[in-house]
Amino acid sequence: MSIAGIPVIRHRFIEIDGIRLFYRESEPRRADAPTLLLLHGFPSSSHQYRRLMDALGGHYRLIAPDYPGFGHSDAPVSARAGGQFTYSFDRLADLIEGFVDALKLRRYMLYVFDFGAPVGFRLATRRPERIAGLIVQNGNAYHEGLSEAARSFIALTPDDADAGERIGQLLTVEMTRAQYEGGTSEPDRVAPDGWTMDQHFLDLPERRQPQHDLFFDYKSNLARYAEWQDWLRRDRPPTLITWGKNDPFFTEPGARAYLRDVPEAALHLFDTGHFALEEKLPEIAPLIADFVDRVW
Repeated sequence: MSIAGIPVIRHRFIEIDGIRLFYRESEPRRADAPTLLLLHGFPSSSHQYRRLMDALGGHYRLIAPDYPGFGHSDAPVSARAGGQFTYSFDRLADLIEGFVDALKLRRYMLYVFDFGAPVGFRLATRRPERIAGLIVQNGNAYHEGLSEAARSFIALTPDDADAGERIGQLLTVEMTRAQYEGGTSEPDRVAPDGWTMDQHFLDLPERRQPQHDLFFDYKSNLARYAEWQDWLRRDRPPTLITWGKNDPFFTEPGARAYLRDVPEAALHLFDTGHFALEEKLPEIAPLIADFVDRVW
């Protein structure tokens, strides 16, 4: 029996600036198929896109890398722990830009989620000519999209006496699971694989400091919001917004704020939480396919 429509997914490593990055890549049926760069969030990895790649990978070239310190990529020792690597959003963007160059991605659709938004918007403002379209899923670029809880964590500095303890609480299995299941309307649609794998990597000793470093650096993203919004207004990239409206970190006003700068954007709100794809993939995947087919 032949089963059509199941794509081949390759799992590879590539070295960028001396750091091995892991990535997943689908093999579409057409050689000239549109390319989508999928950028993951916290505390996840390219694994979060596994089902989307199975759903759409036969039609499009989907590429999902793991950042250094995440998933199967290398986790070089943080400069704060005596190593040579600085974990910052600028540095993550540098390496993903090098990754894009190494794969010779001249034009691609950019999918940004959570941490993927500050990484992806840095790529977009550096090389706007490469961005064929933008897909935003709970990826914030506006001050009104930050909940009080998010603002509280962003304000932390290494000098705060309770900073380490508060960030450490975010790295527990209870909080990781809550990020996946919180705000969902049907929790039994959320497989435990995602938060279980994320926690496996978070519990590795060398993975803790990078997460602390990135939390302390997150405020650097707020300083760039105006720059990213200028790019959106100037270039008006075709934009699809799919947003879990019960996200405790990045709230619904942050989704609606995009319409100020790209009023032609398509906005879809879902009754789910932060990891909207985990529960709402059957609803979101067709929206992505329709969007890519129209604007590529």
